[in-house]
Amino acid sequence: MWRTARLVAPLALLLVAGSAGAHDADILYAQLWRPEAGGPEVRERLTLTAETLGLLIPVDADGDGALSQADLDARTQALAVGIWDAIPLTAGGRPCTRTGASAMVRASFVELGATFSCPAGQLRQRFSLLSLLPSNYRVVLGSFMQGEQGQRFADAQQPTLVVSEPGQPARGEGPSGLLEWVVLGVTHIFEGIDHLTFLLALLLVGGSFRRVLLLVTAFTVAHSLTLGATALGFILLDDARTRWVEAAIAASIVWVALENLLLREHRHRALLTFLFGLVHGFGFANVLSGYGLGDSVMTGLFGFNLGVELGQAAVIAVLLPLVRLVQRRPAVHLQTVRGLSLLILATGGYWLMERALG
Repeated sequence: MWRTARLVAPLALLLVAGSAGAHDADILYAQLWRPEAGGPEVRERLTLTAETLGLLIPVDADGDGALSQADLDARTQALAVGIWDAIPLTAGGRPCTRTGASAMVRASFVELGATFSCPAGQLRQRFSLLSLLPSNYRVVLGSFMQGEQGQRFADAQQPTLVVSEPGQPARGEGPSGLLEWVVLGVTHIFEGIDHLTFLLALLLVGGSFRRVLLLVTAFTVAHSLTLGATALGFILLDDARTRWVEAAIAASIVWVALENLLLREHRHRALLTFLFGLVHGFGFANVLSGYGLGDSVMTGLFGFNLGVELGQAAVIAVLLPLVRLVQRRPAVHLQTVRGLSLLILATGGYWLMERALG
């Protein structure tokens, strides 16, 4: 029994590290441009979730627990100090002067806008506010002036981003935009503990390599479809729909765990995996939706989805040999499936109640 525990311990560790908020957005998206090439006016648009904004300033003015347009209107000065003063903009090494600001509540995010008067020269912005957020937060800067080539990432360790003037090469610190999106996708699959739990529940019952490949392919194709449709704006995820998507993801975990415990054969599992994969794709899309990706949406979508697939492949490459090793002893395999499925069932049930009722 101790050998069995040592074999399945790495599998069980996946279940104890998660929380219900597996898809909390950790990206602030900024767009920066000059309406007239070489002109003094510079405009910026910053989009972020209401939860992220609440981490930076006390935005709920009336204390009712929900962000409204009236709350933003009452927090004009706090937004100026807590947001715009915390992301100073310079051009040619000289500071820009902020000439106006706006704040709007959208369906699933908050849109902040500002105008600046800047000298000529290369624009540089330091996102100092990242030091106030959890370490996984990043800023994605997509420049209208350079299109996708102007896309840059900032984090707490490298908070300064550079945007070149038209005709000059865009420069930045760190990897290119596509690579950064791939890294974000890999990061989110490892942080998305409910997705990993679902994959573990699928793999537990085992099967041939061809069968496992079919399941993984069905899941990949399905979540890619809904991720793409949502990120490209064909499907809108507002707050209410997002809540039910998260609850449905938890329900998929509960369903598969129950099948592991109650059924001896799983001939329909490929179809079931595809259907649940569509739901999980909405969960992945929740990370990307509502950020006004603009010209960078294709790079972001492709890179993020590629990162998700790479992370998923890495997890399966670790789990599958462990499952196959346990399968060599049918009695041990049966105990492992029952034990882990009960743990998965309890975890998924907890997430389902929390997300549906919370």
